[in-house]
Amino acid sequence: MQPEACYHIYNHANGSDNLFQTSENYRYFLQQWAKYIEPIARTHAYCLMPNHFHALIRIRSEGELERVFKAKDLTGFENLSGLLISKAFSNLFNSYAKAYNKQYDRRGSLFNRPFKAKEIPSDRDLAAVTHYIHSNPVHHGFVRSIDLWKWSSYHTLLSTKPTLLERNETISWFGNRNDFLSMHQQAIEIKEKEWID
Repeated sequence: MQPEACYHIYNHANGSDNLFQTSENYRYFLQQWAKYIEPIARTHAYCLMPNHFHALIRIRSEGELERVFKAKDLTGFENLSGLLISKAFSNLFNSYAKAYNKQYDRRGSLFNRPFKAKEIPSDRDLAAVTHYIHSNPVHHGFVRSIDLWKWSSYHTLLSTKPTLLERNETISWFGNRNDFLSMHQQAIEIKEKEWID
C-alpha cells in the first residue's frame, strides 16, 4: 500500500465462524481500528457484518507516516512503508482475535489471511465504493435498507457529531448530503470493477 492512495479493505472470518456476536464485539473492533489503523490511514467508510467487514481508507502522507513510525525518511522505501502499514493491520487483527478467542473460549486464527486491499484507481469510483460498502448488509440479507444497519459509517457520515471519519471529503464525492442520501436509496449496481472481489 502506498502513501495517499485509497484502498477498499475487506476480510472475512475463517470458515463458518463469525467475527462479531455481540454489540460489544463490534464496539471493541472499532476501538481497536482507531488504535491501530487511524494513525496510518484516514477512514472514509466502513461496514461490519457478523462474518466479514469492509472499509474504505486513504493511507496517510509520507510525512505523517514518518511521524507515526518515527522514521527519518521513508522516501524511496515503499516496501518499508508497505510493511509497516501491513503490520498495523496485523496488530489490529491479532489484538481483536486474541480478545475474541478469550471471550468465546476458542483457539486458532479468526481472520482469513491475507486481508484484501484493492486500490481505488480513480476518484470517480470513491462514491461507488462507499455506496457498495454501506449496501453490503442489504446485499447479504441482514436488513432491507441501508439505514437499518447499525454497524456502518452511514449514520455517522450523516451526523454532525464529532467523528474520526473523513466526513466532509466523503460526502463531497457524492456532490452534497442530499446526493449522498439519494444514491444510498438506490440499489447498488455491481459492475465488473477491480475493487470488488
